[in-house]
Order: sequence, then structure tokens, then C-alpha cells
Amino acid sequence: MEEHKPFVPADVRMRDFNPKTVILGVLLGAIFGSANAYLGLRVGLTISTAIPLAVVSVAILRVLIPLFGRSTILECNISQTAGSASSSLASGIIFTIPALFLWGYEPSLLQITLLAMCGGVLGVLFMIPLRGFLIVKEHHHLPYPEGTAAAEVLVAASEGGSTAKNVFAGMGIGMLYKGLISLLYLWPSRIMLHLPLLKKAVVGVSATPALLGVGYILGRRIGTIMVGGGLVSWVLIIPFIAWKFGDSEIWPNTLKYLQSRDPGLTASLIGELSAKQIWEGYIRIIGAGAVAAAGIITVARSIPTMIASLRIGLRELRSSAAALDAGRLRTERDLSMKWVLLGVAVVIVVVTGVKGIIGHDTGLVMRFCSALCIAIFAFCFVTVSSRIVGLVGVSSNPTSGMAIVTLLGTGIVFQILGWTDLTGKITALTIGTIVCIAASIAGDISQDLKAGFLIGATPRKQQISEVIGATGSAFFVALAVYYLGKAYGFGTEALPAPQATLMKTVLDGVLDANLRWELIGVGAVFAVLVLFLKVPPLPFAVGMYLPLYTMTPVFIGGMIRHFIEKKYGADKDKTEKGKDQGILLGSGFIAGEGLMGVVIAVLAVIMSKTPKLFEIAWSPQWVGQIISVIFFTALGMFLYRVAAGSRGKDNTRGQ
Repeated sequence: MEEHKPFVPADVRMRDFNPKTVILGVLLGAIFGSANAYLGLRVGLTISTAIPLAVVSVAILRVLIPLFGRSTILECNISQTAGSASSSLASGIIFTIPALFLWGYEPSLLQITLLAMCGGVLGVLFMIPLRGFLIVKEHHHLPYPEGTAAAEVLVAASEGGSTAKNVFAGMGIGMLYKGLISLLYLWPSRIMLHLPLLKKAVVGVSATPALLGVGYILGRRIGTIMVGGGLVSWVLIIPFIAWKFGDSEIWPNTLKYLQSRDPGLTASLIGELSAKQIWEGYIRIIGAGAVAAAGIITVARSIPTMIASLRIGLRELRSSAAALDAGRLRTERDLSMKWVLLGVAVVIVVVTGVKGIIGHDTGLVMRFCSALCIAIFAFCFVTVSSRIVGLVGVSSNPTSGMAIVTLLGTGIVFQILGWTDLTGKITALTIGTIVCIAASIAGDISQDLKAGFLIGATPRKQQISEVIGATGSAFFVALAVYYLGKAYGFGTEALPAPQATLMKTVLDGVLDANLRWELIGVGAVFAVLVLFLKVPPLPFAVGMYLPLYTMTPVFIGGMIRHFIEKKYGADKDKTEKGKDQGILLGSGFIAGEGLMGVVIAVLAVIMSKTPKLFEIAWSPQWVGQIISVIFFTALGMFLYRVAAGSRGKDNTRGQ
């Protein structure tokens, strides 16, 4: 395996970490994170902001040239790293905090901010010992799509000319396409097809450029595994439930949850539910079980990595920082293990000693047990999250599934200890908040470190930037969530907060001893079965847990790359050097849609409703879906032509 050569060589000294880049990152993070929080509360999904922030950082720093002079690629990378932490904070907060309001407990703005800070710091610190394994040693096996795409954007912007052409062309197409379907609503963004021979079996495609670009970056194998998991849920399990249990009454807690999502629901039998409602009420719990089992398997497999990382860290403890740096290249220098352990210890002591961060009106013993649960679950899921996003990207990182596992584990411990009242529920959920944020932040910094690895950044400075970005933007993201809840209320039509509602249901089920463990077990069985078939269980479980329509465009993008490589041959050197025009265009798709997604989210906050500037109600609906198929097919063909065209030219030149 050839040694990776970064864009900026390790022996080159270049400006990177300074007040200008860090402050810009924190400010951009506050804006992007707040908008992302609203988006997640509305639809239950957040977008990765790493790539949009890379683009925006480059643009703003260029505007500031008269004041600060020309900025380097490493300065742009630091701004992007500091700012991208905000989206991870938003994910962790919106998946858990609204459940507290649904219980009637109103956490203070200070408590939400401190929870976000604790989770953010733990996520960064626990990831640091893993960088050498996941980012460096697994470089050729873990693509880290958003990190790779962010590096492509930064390199293209730095080089300019023809290299940047397809990145910015993809950005323009991605922004335009997203605007047409999610701002003007000219045609539907999802193509759904009901299979005739299987009851309630539905397949679909989210016809969006970002997921197509992610699929091209990931390749065929992972996309196939993920869509396989989705097909098991939507074409096998949902029809089976409708056929076998169609005449059974809906379990009361499930019905209550479904009615919280759809107040007009009058169904009493499972057979009266739609495929989407069966997925929401049953499949998501099965998927959570699959993610939990796959996560445990991944943690078990990662134990050697954890042990090796700790051994390296302990060896570092016996050496001075100066001695360590003397034997390392600039691109290999991480934060010292001494600072990692000190930072983790400070967070644990603060959580234990400061009343009011964890739970409500908790005693010292409960806070100490909570701190232990946080340390254990956060360390495990940081490892899992960092590996998952290397395969499927931040946007598909099932952090809510990890939060569910945390709540299951913590809930069992609390039930054994007899802490089953409202105070116990609030405490368990705030534990889940910190762990969820830590896992989410770890996925984010993994992408940032991948981008830094590709362009030649100094890891230590990136890690410090991420800590500053997480703590600096925590207040603004918490502020947005707090006042959105005040204005619209969580669990309402305006802010459904779907993940938080699910967390509340799970925790109520554990502590009230009425959780559907059989559904969790079904998911776990699927994860174990695919493991015996030598299929990676985590991507498969993610496919089961997420809607099928989000998996299919990833599969399509991977197949486009497969056909091109089959025709022209795989060119790893071209991909390594950032010259694969398909990856450049796909990176632009992701960045463009991400930017427009944030713009739409900001407009939604300003207008206090989802903006629909020009909505066409196609009748019959299949007409709109055919139009969507046509445009999405054209998008895929354009990606194929650009990627194949560059490969064909290079092959011709070599003859």
C-alpha cells in the first residue's frame, strides 16, 4: 500500500490556526447549527455542514483579502473544522431535549448549553486516540465521504482553473435542483412505488443530488448493503406485519406515539395503518434493535483498536510533548494523551459535582452513576460513530439509534436501582443527550480529520479548533432550540420533533416496564444473521433503520461509479490526488444541496413556516413522479458523462 502524500507536504510551514479562522468558524457554526436545529425538529433529519462550510469559508476569506491578505488552504480548513461542530450539536440536542418538554419539565437555557458543551468536548477527546487507526491506517478502506468531498472543495478552490470547474458546476446544479423541489415545489422530491403483489410493500427513491453524490463517493458495495437492509424492512417485514398481524389491535403505547405524529389518526388495527405508519410504529424499533446489536458487535470488534489506542496513549504519558513532536511529522501531531485524559476527567468531575447539569434535583450518588454511564457509553459510541461515518457519511450516521441504546442501557440500570420516577427519566435522558452529542461530534471530527489528512493539516490544531467550535456555538444552538420550543411547542405539527418523541417512548417503556423487547430482539437477530453471512452488520442495520428512499439514491450513485470503473478501470491514483471528476462533481452536488438546505431552513425560521413559493399540485400524482424520474435520470446521466468523459480522455492520452 503506497504511502499517502497530502496536498500540502508535511515539511511545508503554512498559516492555519489563528483568531481570524477560529472566530469565523464559530460564527458560521452558530448560523448553520441554528438553522440545522430547526430543520431537524421539522423533519427529523439534519444535513452535514462540513462541505457547505468549506465553500462558505473559502468565499468569505476571499472577500476579507483586503483586510487580512490571502488566506491559505489550511486556514480555510480550520474555519470549516471549527464551524462544522455545530451541526453535530444540533443533532444531539434535537434528538433528546424536546422529550424533556414533553414530560412537562422545562430545562433552563444554561442546562441545555452545558449538556451540549460536555457532549462536544467528550466527543472530540475520545476520538483523538482513534485517528491513527481510522483515518490513517484505514485510509484506503474508510472513504469518509463528506471529509473527502470537503477536501476536494478546498483543493479545487485553492488550485482554481479546470480542477475547480466541476466542483462549482455541481454546487450550482445542487443548489438549483434543491431549490426547485424544496423551495418552489415544482415536482416531488420522492418517487414512491407500491408493489402490487406484496401488501403494503413500498419502494422509493429520494431524487436529490446530494445522496446521488454520496453514493458515487462511497461506491457500489456499501450502497448495496445499505439498500439491502432497507429492502428487508420495506419489502419483507412491513408486508409480513400487515399480513400476519393485520387484524390485531395496535399496542396502546404505539398508537399513542403514532397519534402524536398524526393527531387525526383513527385506526385501531395494524392492518389499517399505512406502510409509513407501520415503519414509524414498529420498524424503527426493529431497526433500533438492529443498530444496537450491530453497534455492540462493532464495539466488540473495535476493542483491539481501543486497547491499542490506549496503549499508545499511555506510552505518550511517559514522554514529554517536546520529545513526541521531535519524532513526528507536522501532519502526525495529535493532542497529547495527557490533555485527553485531563479533559475527560474534568467533564466527569463537573457532571458529578455541579448540580443542575444532569437531570433535575439529583443526589450525588445518582450524578456519580450518571457520570460513569456517560463515560462508558460515550467512549463506546464514539468508536462506533467514527467508523460508521467512514462508510456512510455524517448524514446517515444513526446517532438517534445510539441514543436509544444508551437509554436502554441506562434505563435498565436505573430500573434496577429503583430510579423509575420522573427524576430518573429526566436524568437518563440527559445522559442520552451528552452521549448522543459526543457520538455525533465524533463523526463530525472524523470527517474533518479525514479532510485534514488529505490536504496536509496539523491534526492537533484541528482538534483544538473543534473543541473551540463545539463550546463556542453550543449556546447559540441551545438558544435556537429553546426559543423554537417556546414559540411553537415540541411534538406539534409545526415542530414534530420525531426522534425526541421516540426517545420519550423508549424511556417510558423501559422504566415503566412495557417496552416492546420482542421488536428489539427481531432487529438484533437480523444483525447477527447478516454477520454470519459475512455482510458488515452496521451498514445493513443503518439501512433497516432509515427510510428505504434515502438508501436507493446512494445505491444508484454507487452503481454509476461501478459501471464507469468496469468500463475504464479503477484509477486509485486519480482518486487519491483529488482528480476524479466524478468525485468532484458529486462533492459539488452535496455542497450545493447542503447550502440550499440551510438557506431554506433560515427562511423557514424567518417566515415561521416551511416556505413554498410556487407549489404545483400534480393530478394525478404519477405525473409529478414521472417528471421527477426524468430530472433525476438526467442528473445521473450528467454525472456519468462527466466522470466517464474524464476517464476516457485520460485513457486516450495514455495510448
